[in-house]
Amino acid sequence: MRTEESFAPVVEVAALFSNLRCPWFIAGGWAIDLFLREVTRVHDDVDVAILRRDQRTVRTFLGDWTLVEKFVEGRTEPWRDGEWLALPIHEIHARRSAGAPQENELLLNETANDRWVFRRDARITRPLSKIALRFRSGVPFLGPEIVLLYKAKKPKTKDVADFNHALPRLGPEHRRWLHRALETCHPDHPWIARL
Repeated sequence: MRTEESFAPVVEVAALFSNLRCPWFIAGGWAIDLFLREVTRVHDDVDVAILRRDQRTVRTFLGDWTLVEKFVEGRTEPWRDGEWLALPIHEIHARRSAGAPQENELLLNETANDRWVFRRDARITRPLSKIALRFRSGVPFLGPEIVLLYKAKKPKTKDVADFNHALPRLGPEHRRWLHRALETCHPDHPWIARL
């Protein structure tokens, strides 16, 4: 299968979000595969990261979707027009009956001025100018160091596989940043010794 065909779900989502008038990034396992420029495993869905500060723009963008929900403490609730989503809410589900893709999961990311802030530990930050990379087709995706930091909390088999695939390709700056971040929030994490 050609690379472009194997990334078809990402291309579909990217086509939709190309009209969004604020930054967005492919996140999760697909971001790791975009970084590697190959599909390394089966993916359940395509996650899209947005900045919390842009949520009103995103809510307007999703205005014609049939169901837009925020994920709160294990359940979903409607995300009403004009409602500001604050922490701990960080996940949005959107569905529509026609068009592709029909479902999307959006992840709200924290910022402070010109810095991305790790939702789980505000001591961990990164300049916004360094949080994303672009696939050769121009699709923006979160840097592997940020994706792996999120995956490190309680890594599932797929998260460990993503780490193992990405590790040999991580550059020195990405390794150092992830190493420091893990030491800050997960000081006994087994990935630290491998970085």
